[in-house]
Amino acid sequence: MTGPTPPGRRGRHASPDSPSGVPASAWLASMPSRPPGGDGGRPPGPAPRRRRADDDRSTGPLPGPTARAGDRPPHPSEPLPDLPPMPAGAWSRLPHRPDGAADDATVGLGAVPAVPGAHHDDTAVHLADPHEWDDADSAGGLEVLGASGSSDVRRRRRDRRAEREHHADDHHADDHHADDHGGDEPPGGGRRPRPRRRRSPLAAIVSLLVLAGLVAGIFYGGKALIGLVNPGGEDFAGQGTGTVDVRVSSGDTLSDIARTLVAAGVIASPGPFVDAAETEPAATGIQPGVYALRSQMSGAAALDLLLDPEARQVTRVTVREGLTVAATLALVSEETGTPLPELQAVAADPVALGLPPYANGLLEGFLFPATYDIEPDDTPADVLGGMVRRTDQALDALQVPEADRLTVLTKASIVQAEAASPDDMAMVARVLENRLADGMPLQLDTTVNYANGKSGITTTPQDRANPSPYNTYVHAGLPPGAISNPGEQAIEAVLAPAAGDWRFFVVIDPDTGETRFARTAEEHQQNVLLFQQWLREQPGG
Repeated sequence: MTGPTPPGRRGRHASPDSPSGVPASAWLASMPSRPPGGDGGRPPGPAPRRRRADDDRSTGPLPGPTARAGDRPPHPSEPLPDLPPMPAGAWSRLPHRPDGAADDATVGLGAVPAVPGAHHDDTAVHLADPHEWDDADSAGGLEVLGASGSSDVRRRRRDRRAEREHHADDHHADDHHADDHGGDEPPGGGRRPRPRRRRSPLAAIVSLLVLAGLVAGIFYGGKALIGLVNPGGEDFAGQGTGTVDVRVSSGDTLSDIARTLVAAGVIASPGPFVDAAETEPAATGIQPGVYALRSQMSGAAALDLLLDPEARQVTRVTVREGLTVAATLALVSEETGTPLPELQAVAADPVALGLPPYANGLLEGFLFPATYDIEPDDTPADVLGGMVRRTDQALDALQVPEADRLTVLTKASIVQAEAASPDDMAMVARVLENRLADGMPLQLDTTVNYANGKSGITTTPQDRANPSPYNTYVHAGLPPGAISNPGEQAIEAVLAPAAGDWRFFVVIDPDTGETRFARTAEEHQQNVLLFQQWLREQPGG
């Protein structure tokens, strides 16, 4: 019984069974063998090894059917029995050679064009070279493998490949020739080269302007950045021109001041100013305030002007101890040029001043005596409010409890008005404590004058008859509030009065401020006579 073809890799010429159902190996085996030495035959002997399907050389004759038991293979010289006609199939549809020559028994199937993706019995015929179609014989796409052998095939393929390469080189040269001579159609039917477009002069000018703008932006932007981060930046020359007001805020460092000057156009960059300030010890003493500088100054010149007191646009007002609120407002108005009604209106508004609750709405005693720098853009509320805050700071520093602060300020205002020296202040404070402790009226001329809106060291019987709560001849105890703005020494005297049993005191020489203290009323009367003598010695006394 004839078995199937043994499994294994099929050669390029392995043929599947015919569509007619008859195995191709059956009729191939029954075909007569070629005579030894004939065209395309091979001498008897061992069968040649199979070659890979992608080998471009032809293989030998296809194997015949499997031998049956008892059969003797025919000798090449013996005639073969007549063969049955080959069934119709794919082989029968192949075209015959045009010259009428009989087809050889062995054909090369490698040159037959294959439909991409088509398979012959699990093996697809693929062409590695897309030009391999050109290597096929003109006779129906089949190539006869005869006496010339595979070497002729390889030679013809090499010749054809060389011819294609030569044609491609000629075509390339023709393209360049056509481009150089401006031909309408390059030789060989190639694509016509695209002509170069000529730029418009306006487009070139616009491109140059855009480029110049980019360069300028990079240049000036870089300069600005370098001026901020580079301590050795640009610097103007000279003393500058015009007038520029610059504010130095409290807590500003030298670098902060330099950046403020750059923003105002006074200096070009922080570097030169900072360098100059680092070599000048006085630069750390620049005071807060508004300074009149100039535009485009050198860093060193700007530093010199900041250190000049004349450049600082500030009004310095010194509020001395013992001034009343009315006297203080008049002083500030006179020194700063602020209208007095504006100051009086603000003084009547405790909320605008930030007056503490324990003041009971009374401003007297809370305009702390000190020296204040009033700047051009400071408002009346800024000025007076600053004095109130300064009083609170002094009481905080002396650790005065809030519940005692109004009383302490009231006593201190009396001490400030009656005594001339710190020592006398402590003794006057003791007299107040002793009289208050005894329930005696204070009987102080200073409180009477305050009630009458007067000044001086004497009072009249009419003055002492004023029913004002500030009249200590009429009312026992302390007045409802301070009668002036006491200083720090007066406050300290109240907090630590001198030790003594004095109940009376009087200034016997107002010119020198000499004061006499007494324990009894008789001793006090002797001291009063000394004071009356001083009054008589005065012109018009």
